[in-house]
Amino acid sequence: MQATIEVRELRKRYGPTLAVDGMSFTVSPGRVTGFVGPNGAGKSTTMRMILGLDRPDEGSALVGGVAYHRLPNPLCQVGALLDAAAIHPARTARDHLLWLAHAGGLPARRVDEVIEQVGLTSAARRAAGGFSLGMRQRLGIAAALIGDPPVLMFDEPVNGLDPEGVRWIRGLLGSLAGEGRAVLVSSHLMSELEGSADHLVVVGRGRVIADRAVADLLAAASGGQVLLRTADRMAAMTVLTRAGATVAATDRDAVTVSGLPAERIVALLGEAGVSFSGIAEHRASLEEAYMELTRDAVEFGEV
Repeated sequence: MQATIEVRELRKRYGPTLAVDGMSFTVSPGRVTGFVGPNGAGKSTTMRMILGLDRPDEGSALVGGVAYHRLPNPLCQVGALLDAAAIHPARTARDHLLWLAHAGGLPARRVDEVIEQVGLTSAARRAAGGFSLGMRQRLGIAAALIGDPPVLMFDEPVNGLDPEGVRWIRGLLGSLAGEGRAVLVSSHLMSELEGSADHLVVVGRGRVIADRAVADLLAAASGGQVLLRTADRMAAMTVLTRAGATVAATDRDAVTVSGLPAERIVALLGEAGVSFSGIAEHRASLEEAYMELTRDAVEFGEV
């Protein structure tokens, strides 16, 4: 089976609400694809349609080129964590996974492997009802991994995890993609995706706003700005403005420069005899890039 998710012109309406409006994107193997957008953007509805939990009004959602309901053994072809609370509270972690293994025709040893993989060995025989949110997240991830599928989908996987757990999930996502799997991660926390996602699908109001590599998004958001520190601010601004740059003062001894590369700025200031104490290319954060992209797509924003 090809490790891909293909979403084509998906539409879904709930009464008067158009939740998904022509969504199209591909999740490719070998990389972590972040699926991001404001609340109400259509992320969860899209993931449910990929997994056959909701039927689209129009369009298609395919896993490995096949609709989910036509997969011969879905547990071994796509793993998903959508709701960490969807566990019988009286069932132990191991029994929950044994039930899944039995349903998928998997050996019991696979249960012990994934329990160890997610760090729940010491809690395997405890009732899931007593688990913290972070432990339930780990159990949900174990359930997604149990069939060793080539396609994985996680909705807010770091929710409830402590800092050590966040580092662990980042490493896990990277290793899964490194094995050639297609990994889709839905989140609204850009800081958690910046260290793990290779590609972003940004959505808003049911539509795709951007579908680009993280590196490209950061470069575009950075805008080629250079940060310059100089005690001779006015002289520096005069020299650089005459050279065609757009210059703005940001502090008593700092300016931002657009339209000229750092090397050219250094040369111009040197020729003019203007001293400076520091120069660096501005690198936007993923949060900045996301906020710029979704500025007009937030359903409920600050007044």
